[in-house]
Amino acid sequence: MTRNCSLVAAVLVSPKLIGMTAVADFPQDFHTTHWSIVTLAADTASPDSLAALEKLCRAYWFPLYAYVRRRGHDVEEARDLTQGFFAVLLEKNYVADADTNRGRFRTFLLSALGHYLANEWNRAHAKKRGGGTSRFSMDALDAEDRYRLEPADSASPERFYDRRWAEAVLAAVLAQLRREFEDTGRGQRFDDLKGHLLGDADALPYEELAARMGIALTGVRSVVHRMRKRFATLTRNEIAQTVTSPEEVEDEIRHLFQSLAE
Repeated sequence: MTRNCSLVAAVLVSPKLIGMTAVADFPQDFHTTHWSIVTLAADTASPDSLAALEKLCRAYWFPLYAYVRRRGHDVEEARDLTQGFFAVLLEKNYVADADTNRGRFRTFLLSALGHYLANEWNRAHAKKRGGGTSRFSMDALDAEDRYRLEPADSASPERFYDRRWAEAVLAAVLAQLRREFEDTGRGQRFDDLKGHLLGDADALPYEELAARMGIALTGVRSVVHRMRKRFATLTRNEIAQTVTSPEEVEDEIRHLFQSLAE
């Protein structure tokens, strides 16, 4: 993903691709979507609160786990501390404290984890907190297996967290885009075209795609253009759920591809 960040950045910030030339061009109902998933997760009276909270926790689980590992904790400690942090987050509904005036949810969550670690929770207490207090299961998320695949580098825990956050955002967007293709019976087309979306070196040549799809080369270029445009829209929508203004969406997109490039 990192080596392809230039193309990703171009897709996300190009006004031609996304049909937006300025902050003022954002939809007039933007206020109904910004910070929306955080607000919904905090509203425990809402029947959709748990689903929103689960989405947030699953999106940030690995970036936070990787941050804890980078802070020098071993596998068991990091697993317990991360699980314990989320248990407390759910138990105390700290998401409700994520004041929109304090900025991005990404930075709020890392700050909250920092306070949690600074309180010197020991592993036994973290295990106790993580044992059955969560309102959903994280068993399917084997963070250490993913962490072991990470390349060795000297990035600070904070930069490492930001990079994993950026990758999590793009993974969520790609999953949603894939679902949209699959819902219309075009799952194979998504697989064929995805390489051109991310700039993969082994992406199928346009000529081969044209033959597979039974259309002209200009048609393939048009399909890729629309796919990139939809990717940009979905990415902006994903980011908009955890920031407070259109201006912050622009800042987060810049931060996203900067994090991927580091």
